This record gives sequence, C-alpha cells and structure tokens, in this order.
Amino acid sequence: MHGLRQGNRRISPTLLTPAILVFAIISTLPAAAQTAVTTYHYDTNRTGWNQNESVLTPANVIGKTFGLLRTVALDDQVDAQPLVMPGVLITAGNYQGTHDVVYVATEGNTVYAIDVHSGTVLLSAKFGAPVPNPLGCNNNGPNVGINSTPVIDPDSNTLYVMVYTMDPNGPAYRLHALDLGSLTDKITPQVVTASHALTNGKAFNFNAEYQRQRPALLLENGSIYAGFGSFCDAGANLSRGWLLGWTASSLTPFPSNQLNDQQPSDRDTFFLSSIWMAGYGPATDDAGNILFVTGNSDPRTYDGVTNIQESVVRMSPTLTTVLGVFTPDNQVSLDQGDVDFGSGGVLVLPDQPGSTPHLAVAAGKIGTMFLMNEDNLGGYSPTANNVLGSYSIGGCWCGESYYVDPTDGLGRVVSSGGASLEVWKVQTSPKPALALVARSASIGGGQDPGFFTTISSNGTANPIIWALSRPPQTKTAPIYLVAFNPDFGKSKLKLLFRAAAGAWPNLTGDANLVPVVANGQVFVASNKQLRIFGLKGGLRGGKTHKN
Repeated sequence: MHGLRQGNRRISPTLLTPAILVFAIISTLPAAAQTAVTTYHYDTNRTGWNQNESVLTPANVIGKTFGLLRTVALDDQVDAQPLVMPGVLITAGNYQGTHDVVYVATEGNTVYAIDVHSGTVLLSAKFGAPVPNPLGCNNNGPNVGINSTPVIDPDSNTLYVMVYTMDPNGPAYRLHALDLGSLTDKITPQVVTASHALTNGKAFNFNAEYQRQRPALLLENGSIYAGFGSFCDAGANLSRGWLLGWTASSLTPFPSNQLNDQQPSDRDTFFLSSIWMAGYGPATDDAGNILFVTGNSDPRTYDGVTNIQESVVRMSPTLTTVLGVFTPDNQVSLDQGDVDFGSGGVLVLPDQPGSTPHLAVAAGKIGTMFLMNEDNLGGYSPTANNVLGSYSIGGCWCGESYYVDPTDGLGRVVSSGGASLEVWKVQTSPKPALALVARSASIGGGQDPGFFTTISSNGTANPIIWALSRPPQTKTAPIYLVAFNPDFGKSKLKLLFRAAAGAWPNLTGDANLVPVVANGQVFVASNKQLRIFGLKGGLRGGKTHKN
C-alpha cells in the first residue's frame, strides 16, 4: 500500500489523517486534537495537505473575520518553512512550561521557539556565524546559515537542523539534533563529510565551500537525509550533487551516499547535477525509497548512470542503489539553456485506484509537469517521454500539492507555475491522466516564475488553497498571502483573501516560501519576521513582538 508517510512512520490512508500527525494535548486553547507540522509540506510524500483543519473555512477566511494577528521580529532572512509542535514542554529560559510552539530557523543560524498564541519568543539559540555571500552568489541573502527546512521527530522530541557556519578553516556544515524543549544539542553535532569513488577509482570528497544544502531535510527509515547542490553553479569544477544520510539516533553517517555525477573529467570541467529543488524536500514512497530531481550539467555527459542530470531519481533507503530515473527527452537543451528540471520537487501521490496506483508529478523551469508511474518512472529516450502525461503549467521554481476534492472523492494535483494556480483532477480510468478543472487569476509578484502552496481542509470538506506570491521587483514591496476556494464549482478559482504577509528585500534571491496552516492559524516567515494570521475575534491584530 502506498500510504502517506510522516517522519519515520507509515500512516494508512484509511486511518486518522493521511497528511499529518494529530496530538491530543493540554494547551492554552480548550483541550482538543491539535495538528503538528513536523516536516516540509506536511508529510514525506510532500502533499502539502493538512486534512485536519476544522477552524478555517471558505466562509470565515475573508477580510472581515480573518487577518493578521501578530508579527514576531527575527534576526535574519528565513528560507526554511516554519514547523508547528503543540504541547511542547519548554524546560529552559524564562517561559518554562507547556506551550504550543512554532519553530523558525533563519539564515543567521538562529532557531526560534515561539508561542503560537502570544507570539512570545520562548527560546532562541544561535549556532555560529553564518557564511556571508558564499562564492559571490547573489541568489542567497546576505548570509547563508540555515538554508533548508529542519525536521522534527515527535517520538524523541528532537529537532534536526543543518547549520552552515564560517569556521576558522572555512565554511562547514553541521547536522544538529536539538531538544525541542531547550534548543540544546542532545548529542555532539556531526560535521558533514563524505567521499565517493569516481569511475576511475579515485575518491571525490565533499567540499562544504562549494555545496549548498537547500532542499528540506527528510526524516525516514530512522534516518536523516539531506540533498546538496551549488551556489549559482559557481565552482562547477568542484561542486556536484550529493544525497547524504545519517542514522537519526546517533548522527552516524551512512557508509554509502549518492553522487549524481561520478565522471572524473569533463572538457569544460562542468559537473554539478545538483539537488536543490527551490527548497522542496526529497520525497518518499511507501517502501521508504527516496525521490528527488536533479539540475543541469554538461549536456554531452549524460548517461543516466555515471551522470544523472535533469532527472527524477528514485533511490534506495540505504543510498546504495538507483532504482529508477525519468529524464526528459530534451535534456540536452535543458542543460544548454540552464533551464533545470531540478528547479522543482517531486510530489508522490497517495494511493490511487486502478491498475497504476503509484503516481508522481514533477515540473521544472521550462514549465512542463510530468505525470509518472512511480514504480516505473520512464527512463530516458531522446525521441519520446515514456511517461503517463505531460502538461504545461508555466515556469516552475515551485512544487506541486495534493488533496481530495469533496465533490467526487477524487484526487487533485495543484500546480503553481508562472503566476497562477491550476487544479488538476487525477483520472485513473481508462488510464492515468490529469484533467485541468480550475485556474486562478495571477497572484502577482516578480522574481522567477512559480510559487508554493498549501491545502487545508476538514477531512475533505472545506478545502482552501493557500499560496505566497513572490515580491514585485522593488525593495519596498511585500509578499502576499492569498487563499482560494477550489470547491466553488467553476473553472475560475474564487479568491477568498489577499494581504501583505512579510518583506523580501533580497530581489535577486527567490522568496521560495511556504505558508503553514495549523489549528486555525497561518504562519508566514519571511525577511526578519514571522507573521501569524487567524480569526480576529477577541484578538488584537498587528502587534509586533521583539526578540
């Protein structure tokens, strides 16, 4: 069965919720089942679907009743998705006791634990100096510190986070396992090192100065996984795409790893085949296999084995075996034009009825969304794509989401290429396909095309699609939070809400931000701030809490 996965747990789609963990807790709210958001896009399939949102509905997410509740000041730009954990026992600092907490990590290498109701910074911990302007790459903020979304293991109350620091000997990555209640290290942080044999037998060693750890961390199989790419393709002679793993309980590195380009030489010394996916996390299927998308390399060097560029890759949990790939038939022109397939992530759909139950979708810069059989991704042919379908969605520095529509009980894929949302019905008979059923107007914004979405619903009832626009190309312009009703019965999605949701002065670096919806609130982290939205009744909006 191809059920949804959360952390290292398999969750049957017939039990509780297919997208998230639900906790019964003692809270500052009345005792109730509360939603925890412990990983990027809610689950390890990366559906982006919170199926347990009973407070926010299309009827109350409107300007008169819904809006900004509070703003919390932070120390630096945020590129990571916030995580939400109800009922955390805070054991350090001035606010000890049980709190519902949102965790936010910044490029200043600071992790914040913030009370979701009051906006009070319960704890903050800084983990060394970030790396300023790595390799002169201008698609980062002034600093690169915590660039990826951390992950929480609720069973051990541990927050795993990858920190990038400027050490005396140069940049270094450290994987930390932090106690949720104190933000202190539970075990000694692990300095990231790796080595992989090239096809000539020589060792190629991981070099933190040239590797960017952008994709969200993955917790699966009792292990932590992290993907690495490059800074602006700089140092392409020294940077290659890696997928590394560690045993979660000890942070012991795996004996094996995946190096996407294992070729010892290249005429232009241009290697890469990075894993970056605009911050989207590697996904998993029901067997715990890991799926990711790679970026560009030298177009003359692709063979799908020793160099796997411009491809969806399915990897064994031990990182010993590539189990399958899909490479578009135009991979040469993708490489030549720097229009990476790897600018977006891969969404693994929950089980579907019919003869092809295991499906996946992915799209990249060129704007073609591919529907794949996850059990047989399609391989590579220079003349035709062996996939289930190809669909134009607009340029995609983005990733898809998924939910089940209440009107017919069928799955929906939400794409977000260009500047518009599109909702696609998952058809399984007579053969798997996607059918466009609704589209939004432009949500505005600038920078590279595409953006990120989240879906909230109560079971399948009252679905809402949430999205964050990128900023227009002026330093004073904000990003916007928008909400749409996809169950409007028309081909044009109904806009429910639109409001400024933060600042983003870093115009050369995309705001690849993800809204997080949990327990009647929406969390948006941006440049030096966290904004919390919700129903206004009895609450004061717009108050700023300084850390």
